[in-house]
Amino acid sequence: MNRDGTILLADDSEDDILLTRIAFEKAGMKNPLQEVHNGEEAIAYLKGEPPYNDRARFPLPTILLMDLNMPRKNGCEVLLWLRAQKGLRRLPVVILSASMRVEDVTKAFDSGANSFLLKPSSLSELVSTIEALGNWMKFNYFPSLTDDA
Repeated sequence: MNRDGTILLADDSEDDILLTRIAFEKAGMKNPLQEVHNGEEAIAYLKGEPPYNDRARFPLPTILLMDLNMPRKNGCEVLLWLRAQKGLRRLPVVILSASMRVEDVTKAFDSGANSFLLKPSSLSELVSTIEALGNWMKFNYFPSLTDDA
């Protein structure tokens, strides 16, 4: 799997999306960043449904970076759908949430999350979080999404 591939950011907060984009730039992350604004859009993107049906413009992501509390399907609902999809179930999913509730963390992992990160309260902390994500991507080995042997 391409460590320099697209990252799909699923978050309903325009402010959080903007801050994440700024943090990616400040952290030196060169990965293309696509965004969706709710769980239904995340699923449509992953399925390649319109308006995301052009895989040249909307490639399958290397990682899904997703908020937990979104409208029109929350992060756990997206995870449960994703883990049931033969060609997508191995996609690494990192939850980036403001929730500090233990039950949210537990439910996210039970639904198939690979990681759960707390949304930092400052831009500098968010940059550090994104730098850590970049380092994880650099050293992590990713499974193939399409080879379901």
